[in-house]
Amino acid sequence: MSRLKGKIAIVTGSSSGIGKAIALRFGQEGAKVVVTARRLPLCEQTVSQIKKQGGEAWPIQTDVADERQVERLIADTMARYGRIDILVNNAGIGGGGRLADTSIEAFDQVMNVNLRGTFLCCRAGFRQMKQQGGGVIINMSSVAGLQAWAGTGTYSASKHGMMALTKSLADEGRPYHIKVSAICPGGVADELVDASPADIEHSEKIDPFDVAEAAIYLSTLGKYTVVHQIVIDRLGAEW
Repeated sequence: MSRLKGKIAIVTGSSSGIGKAIALRFGQEGAKVVVTARRLPLCEQTVSQIKKQGGEAWPIQTDVADERQVERLIADTMARYGRIDILVNNAGIGGGGRLADTSIEAFDQVMNVNLRGTFLCCRAGFRQMKQQGGGVIINMSSVAGLQAWAGTGTYSASKHGMMALTKSLADEGRPYHIKVSAICPGGVADELVDASPADIEHSEKIDPFDVAEAAIYLSTLGKYTVVHQIVIDRLGAEW
């Protein structure tokens, strides 16, 4: 399998969960993967797994809420590989709870990682892709970015904001052949990336590798084809 052969891909939050699944599958498909997250030892583990599968990967420690670190991520990737074909903004955290009980600190933490972090990565990645004549940006939102329920206010607000960034950037990127899309999963077994397929199925949650397949699909569309968003929900979930 080599649908991404020769492509340079950055996947944020790829030390675990959905991001790790995407990084592993990108590596299997021939991409050179920049594995980045706050926890460098876990990034190195992901890189090791990609290499064992015959792929190429490189770890960089990055806090996406820190502007300098994001700019360094892009600069270091360019210095090593010379271009960025795919940027997956997956880094994110949950939290918040019911709004009346949510502290300013908890609200700011979620917004800083999920919304500010996505903005900073989108801005830096977009600037580089504009210079090189195109690319693909995929933002990992959530079904909570399309709806909201009691107890999800802060998280949902961050993911709704991410959807607005995605739609705006997609419009801005059209003249430069930059495609920007969102994936909106719900109820993923993200803690089971290294479990067996049987264990993932037993969890009755979404297989993180199914989300990874959606990222591959968005990354391999024809030159003039774009899918703005993909919703991946659990069987039987209410719409």
